[in-house]
Amino acid sequence: MAQTKKGEKVRYKLHVKKGDTVQVISGKDKGKVGEILRAIPEESQVVVQGVNIRTKHVKPQQEGESGRIITFEAPIHSSNVMHYSTKQNVASRICYTFNEAGKKVRKLKKTGEIIDK
Repeated sequence: MAQTKKGEKVRYKLHVKKGDTVQVISGKDKGKVGEILRAIPEESQVVVQGVNIRTKHVKPQQEGESGRIITFEAPIHSSNVMHYSTKQNVASRICYTFNEAGKKVRKLKKTGEIIDK
């Protein structure tokens, strides 16, 4: 984890937020589309639904309980994902613009679709 000279944690600005629909653009899950379940700005990583699935073998905790295998989504780096338009099925970068109320919103460059509600 990145830290400054005084030991403080560094928080990176991510281009994606929790709830955004993204497409994986590199790695073993390239091309998969999913929703962001969790963002980790300290490590510049995100957890995407259905991407980077890992299995974990869990030992029994109590007497008489059986062990089990858990599957979960592991984090991937935020630079490996790109915003995705479900209406036109295309990945795009984002730009910032203002809506009628004067609020700053995120917009997909390729489609002009506004991401923020």
